[in-house]
Amino acid sequence: MYQLSEKSISKLAGVHPDLVKVIKRAIEITPIDFTVLEGLRTKERQAYLVKKGASKTMRSRHLTGHAVDIAPIVNGKVSWDWKDYHSLAAAVKQAAKEVQVLVEWGGDWKGFRDGPHWQLSRSVYK
Repeated sequence: MYQLSEKSISKLAGVHPDLVKVIKRAIEITPIDFTVLEGLRTKERQAYLVKKGASKTMRSRHLTGHAVDIAPIVNGKVSWDWKDYHSLAAAVKQAAKEVQVLVEWGGDWKGFRDGPHWQLSRSVYK
């Protein structure tokens, strides 16, 4: 029903192939369209996000290509509504299960919850 835009595909450059596999499968089965906001980050970009309060660590999995941020698209715009992230999360978790890749969702974290954030499991991907 949905497909990744060229812009989203370009933002997956440098992201671990297993996580790319999850995102590509998720867009095929999601009930809600989504976009890739960010994949691989430079240290400078990460430092800026920490300074701004949008991230809490300089040890982000984005720095190694083990994380991606995605956001639901509703009425042609990025949605920041948690209900939309939960709909999207179900599809990403199902996609990960289907392609047999362990992922973690920032929306499941205690404390600083990060709805757009998906990363490869630290237990498997060092």
